[in-house]
Amino acid sequence: MEISSRHHLRSDEVSRLNDNLADTLGVSFDADTYELVELADSEFDLILVDGDPLACYIDDEPFVTVRGANETDPETGTVTVDAGAISFVSGGADVMRPGIVDADDAISEGDLVVIVEETHGKALAVGRALVPGSEMTGDSGKVVDSIHHVGDDLYEFVP
Repeated sequence: MEISSRHHLRSDEVSRLNDNLADTLGVSFDADTYELVELADSEFDLILVDGDPLACYIDDEPFVTVRGANETDPETGTVTVDAGAISFVSGGADVMRPGIVDADDAISEGDLVVIVEETHGKALAVGRALVPGSEMTGDSGKVVDSIHHVGDDLYEFVP
């Protein structure tokens, strides 16, 4: 991934990031430095939190990366998948109803969500909900579009 620019976030952007994370996931970062890394060959802009790629902008909305989700352990805004779905979701597949064992009822259609596995609660991917959380379990249909997952370029980014 090619870096087009790099600079520290202003305090209002840091507040926006932490407020958004508190509202959507029930978490925030307690860090000394926040640096925006604009990537030339990506749809994302990355946020380094104390030097680690823990957040990004998705469609101009600040959100955690998979690494950031594993660092903060979100309390809300999560979709939990069973063991059978792990390899698919980790590989970038969209999330289908049969693989979901639980979803936060507060999720609305269009929300960014963190997809976690049920055994250890580790984040596998970040996606956008296609239906409300209360409608995510069932027998068929795609319910979350995958945006970023374990092993993709954003996950592998080294500052």
